[in-house]
Amino acid sequence: MIKLGTRANGELRRRTIPVLDDSYFKAEWMESGVDPALSPTVALIEQPANSVLVPHFHRQNQFQLFVEGSGTIGAAELSPLTIHYAGAYTGYGPLVAGPDGIKYFTMRSVCETGLLPISEAREKMVRGPKRHAQSGPLHMASAAELAALTAVQTEAVIPLADDGLGAEVVRLPAGATLLPQRHSASAGFFLVVLVGTLNHADAQLKSWESLFVSADETPSALSVGKDGAQVLVLHLPCKASVYP
Repeated sequence: MIKLGTRANGELRRRTIPVLDDSYFKAEWMESGVDPALSPTVALIEQPANSVLVPHFHRQNQFQLFVEGSGTIGAAELSPLTIHYAGAYTGYGPLVAGPDGIKYFTMRSVCETGLLPISEAREKMVRGPKRHAQSGPLHMASAAELAALTAVQTEAVIPLADDGLGAEVVRLPAGATLLPQRHSASAGFFLVVLVGTLNHADAQLKSWESLFVSADETPSALSVGKDGAQVLVLHLPCKASVYP
């Protein structure tokens, strides 16, 4: 499966959702149904100022990409651009928004709604491997930095692990071609445009727009726009077999 996550879809699907005692905004940038094996989603969450999302867990592996505002997750500071990964049934939090709120994309290869507060659902936290990773804040390349590139630069910001988890930043000069490689153990990868543009088939992906490529697909080459590009590749591991 190959799916696109677009700003246009997010603008159409932005709505208010209740989360515990607060109201958040959620915008679905990528939707692909509710298949329990493969249904990739990308949602932009707008968490209100000074709100607290209690320690909780989800049933699916997920990446979060913090793109605006400030806050903390546990003891760790959050600011743009921070990557956070939490495996299925792995608790994290509290997620506390700063005085201006915080915005973040949540990315999963399988659709899931809601969260399970640890204080109320500890008996549902299935025993198994627990997995965390975090990186950032990442540097966002300027137009001048991209214009000065003469070759593709790749930086591992979460080193690729044996289970398929990893993240890398790729900076590409104008006219370059990107052919992302899937980790052999992963469930697939999300590619997020941070700066510039990428062309995929008939679509042009701009800042914060994304592409998901599942493990059963062969990635195709993407061409870079006239101003160069900086992209983030998020390799998502398969859910551990002990989990339902």
